[in-house]
Parts: sequence; C-alpha cells; structure tokens
Amino acid sequence: MTEAINEHPIKVPQHVAIIMDGNGRWAQQRGKSRVAGHKSGVESVRTSVSTAIKQGVKALTLFAFSSENWQRPEQEVSVLMDLFMFVLTREVKKLHKNEVRFQVIGDISRFSDKLQKKIKVSEDLTSNNKGMVLSVAANYGGRWDIANAAKIVAEKVAKNTLSVDDITEETINEHTCLANLPELDLLIRTGGDFRISNFLLWQAAYAELYFTDTLWPDFDEEAFNAAIYCYDQRERRFGQTGEQVKL
Repeated sequence: MTEAINEHPIKVPQHVAIIMDGNGRWAQQRGKSRVAGHKSGVESVRTSVSTAIKQGVKALTLFAFSSENWQRPEQEVSVLMDLFMFVLTREVKKLHKNEVRFQVIGDISRFSDKLQKKIKVSEDLTSNNKGMVLSVAANYGGRWDIANAAKIVAEKVAKNTLSVDDITEETINEHTCLANLPELDLLIRTGGDFRISNFLLWQAAYAELYFTDTLWPDFDEEAFNAAIYCYDQRERRFGQTGEQVKL
C-alpha cells in the first residue's frame, strides 16, 4: 500500500488524529510490563510525526492521556507522567528543528507544576513555527472540551459581550481546543477496538474513521500510509448525494 500511495497524486487528509491504543497488550504478549509497552510506543510517535510531515499532513493530534486514565494503577500513571516529561525534554528540540508547532490540549491543571512549566516552555519554543501542528491531548476528554467551550460562551453572555441569539455551532467551535486547526479529516484508532473513547467528539462529526488491529508500538510508516490510502478511497459527501459530490 505504501507503493500505491506514491503512484499517483492522492487526497491527503489535512488533519489526522490518532487514538494510540494497544501499548499494554503489546507488552503483555511479550511477557513485559505495561510500562515497557508505553516506552516502545514512543518510537511509533516519532514515526507517525515524520510520516505525517512526509505526506503533507498539516495537523496531527495524538491522544496521549485521557481524563479517564487517572483511574489506571498509580504506578502506571506515574510512569506515563515521567515518560511525558522525558519526551518533552528530548523530542521538542527535534520538532522545533523541523518547524513543527507543538501544543498540548486538555486540562493540564492536574499535572505537576514541573510538567506544566515544561509544557509551556515547549509550546513557547515552537509557537512561531510554520510547519505541521502537533497537538498532544493530555488529561483530555471530548465531553470536557464541549463543556469547557460552553462555559466560556456562557461567561461572555453573563458579561453581556455576547448575545444568546448569536450563539451558533460556529460560536461553540471557536472555543474548542482545536479551533485554530483545519477540520478533522481522518481519525485513526489502533489496537482493534471500534470506538472513539470520548476523543474529539465535536471535531469528529464528519471525520473518516479508520480502525486497525495493529497495536500502537507496531504502527509503523507502512501502517500509517495504509490508513491514508484508505482515506483516499473514501467518498466524502457531508450530507450530499454521491452524484452531487462528483459534479
């Protein structure tokens, strides 16, 4: 499928999001700890970023840690936080060198002060870059995103800076986490489950969904290209008929 992508001009998704699932199962299949799976998954993050850049994707959003993940064993959560810190320290300079703009979406107030500062330093370093936007969703939930947008809009109404009659879908959208990015085109989930697990609920309204059994540490360039190739074959109608789209 990688070869097929290179044979002809393709419809490249401008914004791709990935639910990176399967680290724990990948590790268990190999008799390793779940932590080892998360560490191996970092390499797949690197590969996905480089593949997205190579294919001309404008925005890549990765689901790293959901608001529900706090319920996981304390040791695993602690390791995930340490791993997040390590990746920020080590990888952001590489992202900056490649003109990637980095941002974290979600409620980061629950993270340690040290991690919050590292996130800000990383975002500030890359804020003026003109290349792909890499968004990492951490302590993020789709329902939280919508509720947070509604809260901001409600505050504006309370301050009389916005009229109730002026609230539209666009108004809500302007206050969601990814309002500054292209519409979400493709949502990928690795690991074999068929659900989006409270990820980008608002943004995924018309996104193409792609599910693969491939566990996240095995999601390499070929696997990513296969998802893009599948996207290229889809007919996106946005409520219209197939005949209308072809006109």
